[in-house]
Amino acid sequence: MTNVTEDIEAVVEDTQLPRRLKDEVYSSIEARDVTVAEADEIAQAVETRYMNTRVDPLDPVGTVSAQSIGEPGTQMTMNTFHYAGVAEIDVTQGLPRLIELVDARKTPDTPMMTVHLDEEHAEDRERAHEVVWKIEATRILALGDISTNVADMLVQIDLNEDTLLERWPTMNDTEAIAEEIADIIESNLGVQTQQAGTVIEFGPEEPSYRDLLQLVEELRDIVFKGIEEISRVVIRKEETDNGEEFVLYTEGSDFGEVLGIEGVDASRTTCNNIHEIYRSLGVEAARETLINETMNTLEEQGLDDVNVRHLMLVADIMTNEGTIESIGRHGISGSKDSVLARAAFEVTVNHLLDAAIHGEVDELDGVTENVIVGKPIKLGTGDVDLRMGASQD
Repeated sequence: MTNVTEDIEAVVEDTQLPRRLKDEVYSSIEARDVTVAEADEIAQAVETRYMNTRVDPLDPVGTVSAQSIGEPGTQMTMNTFHYAGVAEIDVTQGLPRLIELVDARKTPDTPMMTVHLDEEHAEDRERAHEVVWKIEATRILALGDISTNVADMLVQIDLNEDTLLERWPTMNDTEAIAEEIADIIESNLGVQTQQAGTVIEFGPEEPSYRDLLQLVEELRDIVFKGIEEISRVVIRKEETDNGEEFVLYTEGSDFGEVLGIEGVDASRTTCNNIHEIYRSLGVEAARETLINETMNTLEEQGLDDVNVRHLMLVADIMTNEGTIESIGRHGISGSKDSVLARAAFEVTVNHLLDAAIHGEVDELDGVTENVIVGKPIKLGTGDVDLRMGASQD
């Protein structure tokens, strides 16, 4: 809380505002240097606005939210767009992305990360590239040329010295780097290598053309540096809240691994895979990401008039069990207590048959099941009973 007088504190604390809004009122009052009467007027005005924005009791918030999100959803395109002006990276947007989010897919079609750097690395392109090579998966094809000697049954790798120094900027000795690469090959392929400078040779234990080709294929898949899931990193200079700095965009994601890399600002780095956020930072962070990703998807389609509270309600119901559940027959809609509500969503016959076998009873508490049987729903005036009592005169 900011420094205010006890009288001002008393009038603000006397309101029904939540703590976050009270703190904002304190900041506003301190910035304006107001009297107690003016502070009371400000607090009352904020409280009035706050009370007017609250949902009325028995308001069908779920139905309104579904309509609010569903109607603009019909205007969304089915295309994949370039992300944030990064021409080299495509990210799923529009309706496919919205479906991906509400289905809580384990892996997005186009996983990507936005990696922010700390002060030391964000302003210097060379230092930023050091982080790039720690993140981007480096395979043998990026380091040099591979050739096969069928007569001697050998695979020969001729490493490019300039590439080695670029990818290992903290090491100046190319032979030492080549030794590291040879060790990685030996541990992954189980072969003995021979090294001369930046040339590495190895072959199968027994002369076999098939085994020789198999070694070459396996060699192509080995990751010598970086994170296997991240195939490419694009570096861009952008204007951020911290000023002009270098930001990394990745094709592929491994959120937990990237957060531990030196030079990465973990407090600002984001990922479009909600499950990776959940595993690394917990369910509250996953909920926040779900809201932001959904809002960004709508805004990029020009549908930014959807109130964020509707998206918050969807995120709340998807995460209120402490995990991430999809909105569908394998998630929230398929686990409702009401038989008729489950049957109305998908696989109608299966739900009704299972309910009949197990003798389930539908209490008709929700909206869907009451509409089906033709009863008033238990929301709004439908949940109010009026009785006429005897006169007390």
